[in-house]
Amino acid sequence: MADPSLFPAGLPIGPEAPAEAEPIRMRTLVLLRWFAIAGQLAAVIVARMMGISFALLPVLVLIAAAVAMNLWQVLSPPRRTSARRAVVQLTFDVVQISALMALTGGLSNPFALLVLAPVTVAATSLDARETVALGAMTMTLVSAASLLALPLHDADGRELVLVPTLALGHWTALLIGVVFFAGYAHRVTVELQATSNALFATQMALAREQRLQHLGGVVAAAAHEMGTPLATIKLIAAELADELGDRPDLQADAIALRDSAVRCAQILRSMGRAGKDDLHLRIAPLRAVLEDAAEPHAGRGPVIEIHADGPEIRRDPAIIHALRNLIQNAVDFAKARVMIESQVASGWLCVTIRDDGPGYSPALLSRIGDPYLTSKRGGAQREGYDGMGLGLFIAKTLLERSGARLDFANGGPGAVVTVRWPLDRITADARAPLGDNPPQGT
Repeated sequence: MADPSLFPAGLPIGPEAPAEAEPIRMRTLVLLRWFAIAGQLAAVIVARMMGISFALLPVLVLIAAAVAMNLWQVLSPPRRTSARRAVVQLTFDVVQISALMALTGGLSNPFALLVLAPVTVAATSLDARETVALGAMTMTLVSAASLLALPLHDADGRELVLVPTLALGHWTALLIGVVFFAGYAHRVTVELQATSNALFATQMALAREQRLQHLGGVVAAAAHEMGTPLATIKLIAAELADELGDRPDLQADAIALRDSAVRCAQILRSMGRAGKDDLHLRIAPLRAVLEDAAEPHAGRGPVIEIHADGPEIRRDPAIIHALRNLIQNAVDFAKARVMIESQVASGWLCVTIRDDGPGYSPALLSRIGDPYLTSKRGGAQREGYDGMGLGLFIAKTLLERSGARLDFANGGPGAVVTVRWPLDRITADARAPLGDNPPQGT
């Protein structure tokens, strides 16, 4: 089940979410068709001016059909565009362009390549099955238009035809173009969408981490402010209990009041420890930051050893969250031990996280950090931690925003992640003024 805290307020999730998003706006399809109609009319006018003869009336009827389709869409637009409506519109475009191609010389028409436009649009907005179906139909119609084409004639009445070898090459190029452009456009679109979704998840993860840390500061402040009143209540209740020795019923109430005050103090003290990162604590030693990042995974099985002596650095929620994801990934696949080491040299701070697990798959090593890389390194993920997904991508994105460079490798004997910062990007002066406290949300 999706974690509601990862989504902004008001964004529907679960059963209330829309069943299907619009693959492409109808206004976009209409606009593209207007451009196509303008180009078709321009080609007809120029061809007639050059004295080239063809079946003019059927060509104008096909162009008029495209105009009528656009006017119908403009005058009675649907409330939303479904994938089925988009397929119908693009199918109309493929049929119309293929028919125009058949009426104007087939493969000898230099504008025949425009038949690739609808299937390319489909590849950028529809799923793979619908794109394949439209591509197969385009290839069939192109082949039919090539075989049944009406020839063009120049001003002298000579037939304009391609030699068989060139015609075969043109036909082959069109079929290859359908496959190549559709496949390339679909692949690029899928990757861009995956990256966009992953970046959104990264922003939500960081926002969640910042909210939790701000909440921790509020809890720590509340525990501090309420400590004195609770101590006073505890003291008065204890004195009342002593003085009411001859009234057992009232003494029991006073003891219960004292115990409740003690319990409240314990709860606030516990919450205060969980929220010890108050909003003034923005600088910490490197080891403290690494311990904070490793803390949620300390009891999950493998031993986490931290050997880090470094400067005081910015205690940035994004950096802590990113390091936590890297440590989580190491703990997930480690056999018995995870090592976290640091080194400062030549103006760089280097943090290395290594485990004794199976390491990264060699086939996926170059793609580590890409969004939605679902293949696992090997072995089952350990229980005991509710991972947020996209861990390595989120960690890589957040750390690179902080100025770090990441390297993923095998060795030691498992996986090794090296994070390197320029010292001037990560270190902080503990003696500098704290500045204003960030505003608290309600």
